[in-house]
Amino acid sequence: MTLPGILSIAVYLGIVFALVKPLGWYMARVYTGKSVGLERILGPLERLYYRILGIHPTAEQSWKSYAAAMLLVNLFGIVALYLLQRFQAILPLNPGSFAAPSPAAAFNVAVSFATNTNWQNYSGETTYSYLVQMIGFTSQNFISAAVGMSVFAALARGLGRQNSPTIGHFWVDLIRSVLYILLPLSIMLAILLVSQGVVQNLNPPVPAQLVEHISDNTGAMVTTQLLPMGPAASQIAIKQLGTNGGGFFNVNSAHPFENPTPLSNILQLLAILLIPAALCYTFGVLVGDPRQGWAILAAMTTIFVVLLAVTIGAEAHGNPRLAALGIDQSATLLQPGGNMEGKELRFGINESALWAVATTAASNGSVNSMHDSYTPIGGMIPLWLMQTGEVIFGGVGSGLYGMLIFVLVTVFIAGLMVGRTPEYLGKKIEGFEMKMASIAILVPAIITLGGAALALGVHAGGFQDSGPHGLSELLYAYASMGNNNGSAFAGFDADTPWHNIVGGLVMLFARYWVALPALAIAGSLAARKQVAEGPGTLPTHTPLFIILLIGVVLIVGALTFVPALMLGPIAEYLMLRS
Repeated sequence: MTLPGILSIAVYLGIVFALVKPLGWYMARVYTGKSVGLERILGPLERLYYRILGIHPTAEQSWKSYAAAMLLVNLFGIVALYLLQRFQAILPLNPGSFAAPSPAAAFNVAVSFATNTNWQNYSGETTYSYLVQMIGFTSQNFISAAVGMSVFAALARGLGRQNSPTIGHFWVDLIRSVLYILLPLSIMLAILLVSQGVVQNLNPPVPAQLVEHISDNTGAMVTTQLLPMGPAASQIAIKQLGTNGGGFFNVNSAHPFENPTPLSNILQLLAILLIPAALCYTFGVLVGDPRQGWAILAAMTTIFVVLLAVTIGAEAHGNPRLAALGIDQSATLLQPGGNMEGKELRFGINESALWAVATTAASNGSVNSMHDSYTPIGGMIPLWLMQTGEVIFGGVGSGLYGMLIFVLVTVFIAGLMVGRTPEYLGKKIEGFEMKMASIAILVPAIITLGGAALALGVHAGGFQDSGPHGLSELLYAYASMGNNNGSAFAGFDADTPWHNIVGGLVMLFARYWVALPALAIAGSLAARKQVAEGPGTLPTHTPLFIILLIGVVLIVGALTFVPALMLGPIAEYLMLRS
């Protein structure tokens, strides 16, 4: 890695961390019902929603009622988005006259956006109308992100309260997440993106004359090209801030109309990690001890930086088969060097690898390079980041409540090692919490590996490549769906009835069999009284605990997925080096 590359990454992380405390403090005020300065503008809209829903802003729910409301809003979102797609052909704002997708494809896409996965096996600019993109996809980007943030807020309350039968109110958390956090940030980011040239209009595609005429596959001369238009900036803003990731165009943030300049690239990169990182400080404020949030952020950042260095190193060293042919892959003034296949020259290896690691660490899924073209180790890191359960920053809210489950497991293991009842934030961690934590950790892993194994067993197809790389493509697809990411090794064709239906079910089970245990833990701990710290209490804000937490995350991920990785990217790496 070159010095300018190191400095650019250091500046990026520095800006993220500089924004953690102010944004985290602001979001803590949102979830505690305190004034944030936007009530005069957004307060009437907030109160209107409460009247429509028939709820009082100070009302609260038990964890079971909270969970039922969460499932209800997601079920409604899936059904509404499915119907919107199926009737696309007869609805307005369809300048391309696109037909409705198949039932299986519509089911997969509806589940994908409702679960914050945004898995895309379609080309947006040639498949969906502006109406579906705006009303369907963009609205679900807001709602699915707010659902994850609401579950996080409920778990934080469960850890911070004592002798309480309630953990907040789902509809209040959802509405305040959208109105006071996601909406203002998205408006600001969309305006900045438009200033950089990201398209935002309702115009039909614009024909443009080609400078050099070419022939198509039939031999006919092609003299013009249709430039896609549409309301892209508004969707891109929330796709990044809400760690949704689904792009308006097929090649996502590698498209010049979606990510045209170096500034738009850094803005979108900042948006990917901004809320997940800031929520760590929000958590510390909500539980009354900011040190707890900083400790979790330190653990996440340590893993992130190490894996980013591995990815950049793998891509910078290039392809050993090309080196054996005498091809110079070193970086010079005339060439970027390394493995540039599938990467934009304007971004290079550093910013491409940074995006790849950030998007899979944060459950975002947007891309500015093609992960299928990475080296075996370079491609394995994004794959493994998803397989850890998307807890290294993770999705907005969902990543942090996933990491908090690992925190409880770490506390439990440490307690067993010293022979004391495990405690976290003054709450004794007992059998029920460990059962729920085990479900939340094991179910996504079982679904991810089980879905991939089932696809192999029934010869479901979709492979572009054979051998270890083909297996990596399949593992990546189901890891992406099973961990609410949405990125892909693009050589894998998942637009088949089997992958659409089974993939949709994988996304459903993986999302809610983590969120539901998290809410159950919140309800259990909220009802429990706090105990005073004793001489045997394990401090959970120290470097020692950070190291223990990192070890648990890595060991669980390694023990679960290493056998599959050995058959995929690691075997491909050994074959490439032989």
